Amino acid sequence: MFLSPRHAEIIQMAKDHGRVLVDDLATHFSVTPQTIRKDLNDLCDQRLLTRIHGGALFPSGIENMEYEARRKIAADEKEAIGRAAARLIPDNASLFINIGTTTEAVSKALLDHNGLMVITNNINVANRMRIYPSIEVVIAGGVVRGSDGGVVGEAAVDFIRQFKVDYAVIGASAIDHDGALLDFDFREVKVAQAIIANARHVILVSDQTKFERTAPVRIGHLSQVNTFITDRCDIPSVRRICEETEVRLIETALG
Repeated sequence: MFLSPRHAEIIQMAKDHGRVLVDDLATHFSVTPQTIRKDLNDLCDQRLLTRIHGGALFPSGIENMEYEARRKIAADEKEAIGRAAARLIPDNASLFINIGTTTEAVSKALLDHNGLMVITNNINVANRMRIYPSIEVVIAGGVVRGSDGGVVGEAAVDFIRQFKVDYAVIGASAIDHDGALLDFDFREVKVAQAIIANARHVILVSDQTKFERTAPVRIGHLSQVNTFITDRCDIPSVRRICEETEVRLIETALG
């Protein structure tokens, strides 16, 4: 299920200002306060906002949103990023794909490829790709995280280190303006670091909302990737890092 245009705009306003108020939203959308209260309740039920008296807050940066809710954020942008990443990966390539709603969009865009060997710690990716006879899927062993189907832990890290692949497709929960790539779970970070270390070409996929979030655990730095695909990058420091470290920046919103 995708967000309605009004719900998406409410989310964006909450992101921009930190909070939204019922009366202001009712005026902005020319609807009744009761309609807005229902909108906010629906969004809070999906963990996209946090309800307060008279309005709602955008979730704090250290609180990771539930996986299904994250899928709905910037869904069209993620699909475009997925298609752009898939165009960089040729047939008969080997690749890692890790946890994330944007990396899942890449896996969806790769389904028309032939001769791929996909190594993943993402059960959702494995389940989508396994039915295609032209794609060989290898899944890491380890602890399965119930919230998103991610396989994490030392067993998964050891498994990943057995391979040296052509491409890695990775995501991040947040991207700091100094280029730090951040996540919430140190166990997932260890897997992501092993993936980066064992791929010849690393593709970071992330929509621009990740510039607005923060997370407590460091995966690595933007300079460690070869290609960064996003819908739009309006952060001068991030653009400068890409230029200075020869990271190819692809912005799908710019065509």
